[in-house]
Amino acid sequence: MPSSPTALITGITGQDGSFLAELLLGKGYRVTGVSRAAPEASLGCSEHLRGQIDLVQADLLEPGTLRGAIEQTRPAEIYHFAAPSFVPASWDRPSETLRAIVGSCTAILEGVRELEPSARVFVAASGSIFGEAGESPQREDTPCRPTTPYAVAKLAAHQLVGLLRDRGGLFACSGIAFNHESERRPERFVTRRISRAVAAISLGMQEELTLGSLEAIRDWSFAGDVVEGAWLMLQQERPGDFVLASGVPHTVAELASAAFACVGLEAERYIRVDDSLVREKESTPNVGDPSRAREELGWRPRVGFEELVQRMVRADIQTLQATAACT
Repeated sequence: MPSSPTALITGITGQDGSFLAELLLGKGYRVTGVSRAAPEASLGCSEHLRGQIDLVQADLLEPGTLRGAIEQTRPAEIYHFAAPSFVPASWDRPSETLRAIVGSCTAILEGVRELEPSARVFVAASGSIFGEAGESPQREDTPCRPTTPYAVAKLAAHQLVGLLRDRGGLFACSGIAFNHESERRPERFVTRRISRAVAAISLGMQEELTLGSLEAIRDWSFAGDVVEGAWLMLQQERPGDFVLASGVPHTVAELASAAFACVGLEAERYIRVDDSLVREKESTPNVGDPSRAREELGWRPRVGFEELVQRMVRADIQTLQATAACT
C-alpha cells in the first residue's frame, strides 16, 4: 500500500489549524502540528485531536526552529496558518508583527528550498492586504493599499510567495482569505463577541450587547470551508494564488440581527452603540471575489452566512449552559 501523505501545519492550536487537521486526517494524511508551547501543553482548538496528530515545537520569532520542524518531518505539504491574527494589536507591536509574519514565511520558504524542494506550500494571506484598494469586490489582481501593520506584513509575505514561486521554482501558493469564522474563533473578534453575548442574553446571563459601528462591512465565511480551499490549492498541477471568500457583503448590524434571530429576539432591543469603539469609516468595502477559486479549484463553500451565525450561537449557548451546570 502507498504510504500516507504527510502534512505540516503551523498554527495547529488555532481555529484554522484545527479544522484543517480534521480535514486532512479524514483524507488519510499523517499530520504534524507546529506549536510554540511544549507538547504536553494545551492544544487549544485541536485538543480533541491529541493522539491523532504528531507535534513539533517551533516559534514564529525563531526562524531556526521552523527550519528544524521541516527537517524533522520532511512533509509533502506545508500549511502555514500561524500568525498574529488580531489586527488592532499590530499597531501596538508593528516590529514584532512584521517579524512574526514575514520572518516566519521567509524561514519556511527557505527551509523548503534547501531541505525539501518538492514539498508544496500554502501560506495564509489576508483580504486585508487590499486595504483602500478603490474597488470592491477584490480579486487576485486588485491593487493592494494596506492600511495596518498587519496588512503590510501579510502583503509582504504574499509577494514573497509569488517571487519564490516564479523565480525559485517552488510549489508555493498564497491563499487570500477574507474573514472566516466559527465557534472556535477567539472571543476578542466581533463575530464571537456577538454570538457569545446573544447566547448569554438568551439565557438571562447578560442584558445588552455593546458594539461600535453597525455599518462596517465584511465578507464572512466558515473557517472549515476556507481550509478546504487551502487543501485544494495544493492539489493542482500548477501553483497559484486564490481569493477565498464568500463574495457576499454583510454589515455588523446584519450579523447581530441574524444572531438574535437564532434565539427569537429582536436585536434592536439589546444593542447599545458605543461611539468610542467606532473606527474610521472604510471607503472600500472589504469583500472578496472568489470566481477564480470556483472556476479553477472547484471550490464551493458549504456553509452560508445564516447557518454560520446559527452554528456559533448554538455552540455558545451549549458552552454557557455547561459552565453554569458546573458552578
